[in-house]
Amino acid sequence: MQAFRPGDPMTRALLLLLGLLALAPLPAAARLAGQAENWQPQSDVRDLADIRRSGVLRVLVNQSRNTSGEVAGESIGVEYNRLRAFEQYLNRNARDGRTLSLKLIPRAKDQLFGALQRGEGDLVVPGELMGMRNERGVSASTAVIDKVPLVLVARAGNRCYQRVDQLAGRTVVLPAGSAAGEALGKVNQELARRKQKPILIEWVDPSLAVEDVLEMVQAGIYPLTVVERPIAERWAKVLPKLRVDRNIALGDEGQVAWFASHDAPMLRASVDRFLQGYRAPENGDATFQRVYRRLYQVHDPLARSERQRLEKVRPVLQRYADQHEFDWLNLAALAFKESTLNPAARGASGAVGLMQITPAAARTVGVNDVQSLDNNVQASAKYLAMLRRQYFNSGRLDERERMAFVLAAYNLGPQRVQGLRAEAKRRGLNPNQWFFQVERVAAEQLGMGVVSYVNAVNKYFLAYQRERERLEPRRTALSAN
Repeated sequence: MQAFRPGDPMTRALLLLLGLLALAPLPAAARLAGQAENWQPQSDVRDLADIRRSGVLRVLVNQSRNTSGEVAGESIGVEYNRLRAFEQYLNRNARDGRTLSLKLIPRAKDQLFGALQRGEGDLVVPGELMGMRNERGVSASTAVIDKVPLVLVARAGNRCYQRVDQLAGRTVVLPAGSAAGEALGKVNQELARRKQKPILIEWVDPSLAVEDVLEMVQAGIYPLTVVERPIAERWAKVLPKLRVDRNIALGDEGQVAWFASHDAPMLRASVDRFLQGYRAPENGDATFQRVYRRLYQVHDPLARSERQRLEKVRPVLQRYADQHEFDWLNLAALAFKESTLNPAARGASGAVGLMQITPAAARTVGVNDVQSLDNNVQASAKYLAMLRRQYFNSGRLDERERMAFVLAAYNLGPQRVQGLRAEAKRRGLNPNQWFFQVERVAAEQLGMGVVSYVNAVNKYFLAYQRERERLEPRRTALSAN
């Protein structure tokens, strides 16, 4: 091979080319781990003038039912009335007389900032505390609620805690995106310094929001959670068996705020002026209490007597779940919701047995007698499989959402559920996601009946899933071998 000579023209040209290549950005795969760029300025971030010209303010809301929504035409969420007042404020101050409307875009709490940074919305309204670490390009408004502490919430009658270190080795359950995760991390650092056990953090399934976790704590399914005190006190009004432990400080007090892009200073200024002058109505939770008081009433499906009833019907549930490719715990959860695992139950409209299936529905799948336990479960499993096959077989549905749609159709009828999906798609919601998306349309049009039904079955399934190894020891042992 011929050596390069420093004075050679070809060598100089090659060195110049190598220098230019060194200045070029490396491809993504060649960058050092941990230095990926999570945020880049977006050209479609809009300020107030662009928003007014479009006639629509896109608001990214936390999909939790605590934040925003309507139930049968009534405004419920804690931020809903405030957002409508902001809409009126903007329209009163429109110089050209053009009015704008709000488009609410529900997202999981831990996805809100990313959606804002990508330009998918103009404003983030979480209704909860939000961590701001590494969130470039995002600016918080003036406080909606200032000096918000995080508090421990337990079921009334359970052990009371007086000090944070008494939580060492205990499990605290949190919904995705909870600000309590960071606070408990700091507590664990202090516990480690004292050579004590850490607080165990259990992050729940994304189908559960903060209010769902609170309901499951009340039921005794989950032991403890940590939430913002205003949220805990609000939901304690409709969940009377909750106990809010205000005496334990978990982390620094924070601010509940709205958020906009740094590139939208006029929008941010309008938000600040509005929030500084806004006063929430004194009876703002009256509708919330009236609508939700009887809806959040799940029970612990794993209490002693309930566990004994489940063990009696487990073989038949497993047999027909296997035949129709269901997780048997889904059938168990449905049975607990329908009959509290009572094979002799009698319901409305002729529904009978463990699964509360009607004789008419059973006949559509070839089962004529649903009085016996075996036939009752067989008919229900076949009917659920038929709904799944004919209406919800798309590869675009993940299995949890598919099951949610099947349950909604079991309760409401498949054609009505398909109509709700079509309306969700028309509004820009995800028609392939029941939780917090299609259910939002269901709540507005039909009330909370089917929403509560699917939520309850889902919570019972998650409770069973948490104890799967104890509920199916023989099956778990066989699979291990």
